[in-house]
Order: sequence, then C-alpha cells, then structure tokens
Amino acid sequence: MWEMFRSVISILVLSAAAAAPVQTPAVIKMLDLFQALQASQNHDSKHVSFSFAESELNEYLSYSLQTIPRPGIRSVTVKVFASNYISTFTVVDFDAIERWKPGAIPGLLRPVLNGKKAIWLDVRFQAKNGTATFSVEKAYFQSIRLPAFFVEKMIQIVAARQPEKYDTNKPLPLPFGLKQVSTKEHLVTGEN
Repeated sequence: MWEMFRSVISILVLSAAAAAPVQTPAVIKMLDLFQALQASQNHDSKHVSFSFAESELNEYLSYSLQTIPRPGIRSVTVKVFASNYISTFTVVDFDAIERWKPGAIPGLLRPVLNGKKAIWLDVRFQAKNGTATFSVEKAYFQSIRLPAFFVEKMIQIVAARQPEKYDTNKPLPLPFGLKQVSTKEHLVTGEN
C-alpha cells in the first residue's frame, strides 16, 4: 500500500514539474531587472536602465501568464514599433467580461464576441514621470473593426479585475519606481 501511495505522489510531483513554466534567458533577464529595480527603489540611489527585444518581451509574457494567470486574459503576443506604438494579439475571455459586467458587450457584437477570442489591438502609450497613459489606435476581431471606445471599456473591465486593481480612467503608475518607458522598432527601453 505504501509503495502504491509513494508511486502516485511521485507521478503527481513529476507531472507538476513537467508543467512548470521554463525560465528562459529572456525570463531570467526580466526577473533580474525587477530585482534590480526593487533594490534601487529600496535604496534610492542606483540608476537602472533596460532594453528588451520584442522576442524577449514575448517570452516573458508567456512565462508570466503561466505562473500568474490573469483574469480575462489567456495569452498575449506583442509587436513593438517606434514612437511608443505597440500591436498586441490577445486572447480574451469575453464570457468572463460579460459575467463581471453584464451588458458590457453590445448585443450586436455578442454573437461573435463570446468565449475565448483573439483580438488584434494597437495602442500608443506615453510613459514618463512614473505614470503611463494609452490610447487605442485600432482593434479588430478577425475582419471586424471594433470601436475604440468599446475596446477601452473592455480594457477597463479586465484591468479592474487584476490583482493590482488598475483604473484605466487615470494615468497608471509604473511599477518599481520606473520613470520612463519608450519604444523603438522591436525594442522597449526604460529607466528609473
């Protein structure tokens, strides 16, 4: 009996280990950045700057969503362009949004925006002096263009459900004492 119990435990432990997200060099680079920024924030003396390639950012986003799932979001992939322009391909759980705020999805869009659907979203952001704002440039579900005000409302609903309780109606505080974030073609840079 004890052997069987030990075998079952071993299988469960191996299964859990196999499912654990992998810390790639890009993930380790991002986690090291968070640690450096946190240390800098605690000591108010060390200047930290960073630069991440689009591919590194996508690796970290995949890892992050596996380790800390985000309500309403199943996956995110980004393309980074110059002048603080980012294009995202995000799988959103529209049923969850409708549960959280009934009527949020207009009746005309409800037949297509239900379940988990991929949305293409382009945003332009400004991040300086420790806060960030953004505007929706365009958004699509398949070939259907989604109104910016609707997408901003969906972002607001999902953001409010995150552990950080983001309020997208006002500038968002940048984490870890960051003061500035900007983009170049396929590159994100920033500093505290």
